Amino acid sequence: MKMILEASAKVFLLGICAFSLTNCFNGHVRKAQDANASVSYIPEAPDYDDSIMWITADGDQHGTGADVFYVVSTWEEDWMTADSIVCHYADVWNPKHRERMAIEMNKAAGYMSPGNRFYAPFYRHTTIDAFMMESEDSVLNRARMAMDDVCAAFDYFQAQRDQSRPLIIAGFSQGGMAVVELLKHMSDETYGQLAAAYVLGYKVTPEDTLQTKHIKAAQGADDTGVTICYNTVKDVKYINSIIAASCIGINPVNWRTDATPATLHDTITVTLEPERHVLVVTGYSGSEYPAYKNFINVGDIHSCEPWLYSECIKKNMALRAKAWRMRN
Repeated sequence: MKMILEASAKVFLLGICAFSLTNCFNGHVRKAQDANASVSYIPEAPDYDDSIMWITADGDQHGTGADVFYVVSTWEEDWMTADSIVCHYADVWNPKHRERMAIEMNKAAGYMSPGNRFYAPFYRHTTIDAFMMESEDSVLNRARMAMDDVCAAFDYFQAQRDQSRPLIIAGFSQGGMAVVELLKHMSDETYGQLAAAYVLGYKVTPEDTLQTKHIKAAQGADDTGVTICYNTVKDVKYINSIIAASCIGINPVNWRTDATPATLHDTITVTLEPERHVLVVTGYSGSEYPAYKNFINVGDIHSCEPWLYSECIKKNMALRAKAWRMRN
């Protein structure tokens, strides 16, 4: 079944505390590439021609908005098959796995789809356990198949959409990693359609910027073809290097790249620490996001990234889409 590019699905808002390149596999057991196990289970690959693999919402009543491609974060821990084989990936054909991912996807659609067309694919994201491994190379190796899925979904989406419309890509946590990989993956022609890329709660490294000319750090509120990246902490000492040691950053409240503080919701002060490219917040505890295994939400406020600044992101997407149309 073809993906319906003008879906009228009604989105709903749910609460969330999210956890937050080339073979295709059918579900099977294979030898694991990490040293901790000899075999692992690989779920069946997604079929992006099947509408069950997407959450979509069309809020662009006047045809003047953007096409938003959103990549969900991490929702699964390592799990065991019925015959006790470990799996390090979400299974997109498992209704429970899709149900959990859909919580975040629908909530993101709740503020990203008004005025835009929203598309979010299910993919075999690697489990949260991958990000807790000691070696960053091991994390990237484990995530390779997940990134391949996202690239395949994006290519399908790109082939079907009206490419005269501005393109926005966004993702949270592992989804932010996927946004960085999509910037490397996309052609120069596709990059020319990009209004903005939003890396929410993940990093851009110097190595990333050397691998593609498509990563251009945002410098203000309405530049286009740019990458918006931020991570939130209570103090710079809480920077999580696996996900937040970024070489670029911008304040999504005042859209500045210096240390000028901004006020959010009247009581929260958000200040960019320009040397470490991280947001330091005061007046906000993030207590609704409990710590997870002493890995995230411990001094950092990782799980807030798509939600704390949602009104700022919503307005900014509209502004950058309009700016792209004016320049094209």
